[in-house]
Amino acid sequence: MEGDSVSLHISVSAIERDEQILWRFGPENSRIAEIYKQKTPTYDSNELFKDRLEMNNQTGSLTIKNIRIKHSGLYRVTLISNRGISDKRFRVTVYAHLPIPNITRDNSSSEFRCSLVCSVLNVSDVTLSWYKGMSVLSNISVSDLSISLSLPLDVEYQDKNTYSCVINNPVRNQTTHLDITQLCQQYADSEQCCGFTEAVIRLVISAVVGVATVALLVDHFRSNSIGHKQEVERVAIRPDFKPRLAKPQAGL
Repeated sequence: MEGDSVSLHISVSAIERDEQILWRFGPENSRIAEIYKQKTPTYDSNELFKDRLEMNNQTGSLTIKNIRIKHSGLYRVTLISNRGISDKRFRVTVYAHLPIPNITRDNSSSEFRCSLVCSVLNVSDVTLSWYKGMSVLSNISVSDLSISLSLPLDVEYQDKNTYSCVINNPVRNQTTHLDITQLCQQYADSEQCCGFTEAVIRLVISAVVGVATVALLVDHFRSNSIGHKQEVERVAIRPDFKPRLAKPQAGL
């Protein structure tokens, strides 16, 4: 990981007086450190490794302090003595620090299931996984690109299992444990509360509308009945009504 110290060891218990050890780095085989006849090690003035290298003048091993991703690559050490020349190579890969996975509730949560998303930002060479206990439920990986990852998970509100979201690379891992009570249970209570309140409001509105409708109908029928009665009375007592008298018959 970035910030660590890495030591590269060669198979030498003690450097002989006539031996020379040369360390080189990268595809260009640039010289970075050297020791000859057990004298004080010398280091190249390369800015890439400035104040980071330390060579053991007894064993020839090389330590890289406060290592960074830019120090990833191929290291080559050459041992030269009166017995001949031998080489050894090391492939060093340095990984960035891992972020802590962030678990949030997704808006797609329903009345029956809690939808969650575990996410990390700007990562590379990692795998993001959901665990149920010790078993992997799902995972997603990214190689060299630095991107953001997210991984969904649906659980029941009353689920008693333990869940965790883990991000890892070949060196380290970071874990966030799911608190269902915090992320899902409160939401479920809110849903039930809001659902009950909404149902009561709808029931009250329906009752009010029903009562108002009945009142309007009663008033309508009452108005029609009164109007009809008044019309009958007007017909019965018309002031211009004159009854016809029968004409007297002749001879009477």
